[in-house]
Amino acid sequence: MFPGQELDPSVHAHLGLDTFEGKFDVKDFISSISEKLIVQSKADPGPFDPKPFIRTFEAAVDQLIAVRKDVQTKTEQMEKIVRAAEREYSKKMADLNRGFEAVGSSFSSMETKMNEVGRTAIRIGEQLESVHQQRQRAQAAYDLVDYYNQFSRDDTTRLDALRKEGKEGRRQVAVLLRRLSTVAKEVDLPHAEKTRENIDRYCEKFEKDMLQLFDKAYRRGDPKMMHHCAQTLLDFNGGASCVQVYVNQHDFFINRVRETNQVDNSLWEVLPDPDASPPTTESGMQELLQEIRTTVGQEAQIVQAVFPNPPYVMQVFLQRVFAQSIQQHMEQLVLKASGLSDLAFLRILQLVHQETSLLVEDLKAYELSSINARSTSDLTEFSRTLSGNPSASASTTTVSMAALLETAMEELFVPYTEGQRYLERESKSLGELYASYLATFTRYHERTHKGGSSMFDRMVNQLSAAAATTSTSGTSTTSAQAAAALIRLGGLSNKTAGAQDKPGEEPVREEDGQISVDVAEKMLKWHAEAIGRCVELSSANDVPKHTFALLRVLAAAIGSSYVETAMETIHARLEAAETKTEPSMQPLSVLRQVDLICHLWQRYVNMALLPLASSSVTVRREMVVFNNQTISRIEGAANHVMQRLTDAIISWLALHLSKQKRSDFKPRNDDLSFARVNTEPCIACCETLERVRDAAKSNLSGKNLEVFLTEIGVAFHGLLLEHLKKFPVSATGGLMLAKDIKSYQDAIGTFGIPSLQERFEFIRQLGQVFLIQPDILKSYITEGYLGRIDSSLLRPYLAQRSDWGQAEKGFNDSTDDGGLNEGKGLKDRFGMGRLSMIMKDLEPLREMNIPSLPTGFAANFNLPSRLSNS
Repeated sequence: MFPGQELDPSVHAHLGLDTFEGKFDVKDFISSISEKLIVQSKADPGPFDPKPFIRTFEAAVDQLIAVRKDVQTKTEQMEKIVRAAEREYSKKMADLNRGFEAVGSSFSSMETKMNEVGRTAIRIGEQLESVHQQRQRAQAAYDLVDYYNQFSRDDTTRLDALRKEGKEGRRQVAVLLRRLSTVAKEVDLPHAEKTRENIDRYCEKFEKDMLQLFDKAYRRGDPKMMHHCAQTLLDFNGGASCVQVYVNQHDFFINRVRETNQVDNSLWEVLPDPDASPPTTESGMQELLQEIRTTVGQEAQIVQAVFPNPPYVMQVFLQRVFAQSIQQHMEQLVLKASGLSDLAFLRILQLVHQETSLLVEDLKAYELSSINARSTSDLTEFSRTLSGNPSASASTTTVSMAALLETAMEELFVPYTEGQRYLERESKSLGELYASYLATFTRYHERTHKGGSSMFDRMVNQLSAAAATTSTSGTSTTSAQAAAALIRLGGLSNKTAGAQDKPGEEPVREEDGQISVDVAEKMLKWHAEAIGRCVELSSANDVPKHTFALLRVLAAAIGSSYVETAMETIHARLEAAETKTEPSMQPLSVLRQVDLICHLWQRYVNMALLPLASSSVTVRREMVVFNNQTISRIEGAANHVMQRLTDAIISWLALHLSKQKRSDFKPRNDDLSFARVNTEPCIACCETLERVRDAAKSNLSGKNLEVFLTEIGVAFHGLLLEHLKKFPVSATGGLMLAKDIKSYQDAIGTFGIPSLQERFEFIRQLGQVFLIQPDILKSYITEGYLGRIDSSLLRPYLAQRSDWGQAEKGFNDSTDDGGLNEGKGLKDRFGMGRLSMIMKDLEPLREMNIPSLPTGFAANFNLPSRLSNS
């Protein structure tokens, strides 16, 4: 230690309290103390001397200890002062809390006293009110008795004086007269009847005077006086008479004279025309409704300012507008339209409904606030007055503007749409349109059916069918030319039809009986217009059943009267046609039109009609069942026509094959026979098959085409199998037969049906047995399709070889007895039946010999027509 060492002034300055009050850093503090010592130490050339550092740091420590003691002393003094202040603060806060509690208690006591005083005041007020009401009742009773006595003496001086006091006096008189009238009806005293008459007479005079005053104010345009009169009459008897005067004298009803001479000719010309678009406006109706819009807009403001019950006044005014102005003009339009046609009537009805609906939507914007109005039949006024109810008002029955307008509009159309009136008119209109449109079509087919009763008519029909083959096939045959010439020269075409023509009727033509998609489109267009009217004019609950009823009308027209009639005629012609005449392919074109019409019809039903019945599950299910039954009936008729046409074609092919000469395949002059390409029956059959193919592919498609051509091909295959058993074939004739079979195969190949190609490949291989040498005959029939057939079944064909007598011996020698016996047994069992029936490999093809086409032709109709109940 180095006592007595004094610190350097610069070091002493760093040892004050201000050094430790701010941001203090020990490293900086040590550096600042020893900074000068370090400089001196570096300046001393000798070794490092730590003594100056030790002395300085010891002195600094002593100084810091002294500073710490001073700080501790000051801290203890300040803590004492703070504790004393806290005790003083706590004492003051306790005193303040006690003071606040005392004040709160005082206010609570004061509030309780004030509530008691308020309840006392309320009781006093209620008592005063009760006393006042009793006094008023007593005064009112006194006044009523006094005025009643005056009326009994026929003295009205006091009431007359009260009326002259102005507006308030008239209102008081109105209230008194209403009460006196009520009292007079209940009093049963001597001379009461005379008093009642005096009161009633004075009431009538008062009401008349007030109405006259209202009328004068109305003519002067004084809304304040009008309001006073309306309010007075409201207090008197409900104000109904005032409202009636206002409405009856309105310029809209007095000065309006409709100009009925101005006729919109263009409208009335297109109205009954079903092909023209329905009109959407009528000049007179449009002008009337526009004037109503303007008038109601003005009246809404006037009524709101004049009458104390504006909704009731607007209700009366609008009811008068609908019942008088709109209904009168509507009746004129409907009466004129009904004289034209049912369609014109319905279109006008729809036009008025559309225009009126727009008017109603516009008028709904003038909804006025409701006000209580006095009842006109208050028979208990006096009793209520004496029992303490001074107000004798009741709420007049008023409805919202929207409900009023909807009701008024509905009442306009009730005479035309009530019950079944509209539906009957719509169904009648549609039925008449369809009947008129299909008149010539129906006449043609009726005469066609009648024309098949006599032998002469059947002959004419056969000649017509033969002549028609020129136009349907595109080529003219000798028989067709002869038939056409015979009809033309003999005048047979018009004999049967002309005999049935009525005087003044135009003779029907062939085109009149043709079925067309354009006709169906027009019929559907008319029906869609009727459905649109049905949705607009019928209530929402009636739309499903009305739609179903109109669907029945459509089905009866387009289904029964049009499609089925055409198919019945075609079927009748096919039935009446002789098998010796070539069948016409016209039924296929008719079936194509039927197919297209049913597609269009069912798409319309599915997209337009069924959604309208979605709200009624029962009706929708009935519609689906009815629709499916109708289409099933048409499908059945189409199947019958298709099967009958198939039978006619097969019969015609069989007729051609029957003309085959026995010498065609066993010619005498080989050179001449070889020069021919095909035999005449082969050429005729191939031409027929080509015409059938072209007509089928032009008019059928999909499964229908495949089934139809398969039926023709399978049946013709069977005919050829039977045909080859009947004719002897020489070596040269075998070449001719091979050429015929090749032509048959080529013709059937153009059908594009693989199963038929396999069948006719078998026919080709069967025809080759007439060309090969006898020594290889046995091996040949064991190969290909023939190898799959029992050899004994081929004997009927082998027996037609010209050299079979020589070849049969070798053929029999090579066949063992068991085989022959089995072959004979099979031959006995099958006889001369079709070879195709027992071909092992071709067995599945036998199943395609379809007797009818329930799943063939109908397939085209099933897609759009078979509807689901879901």
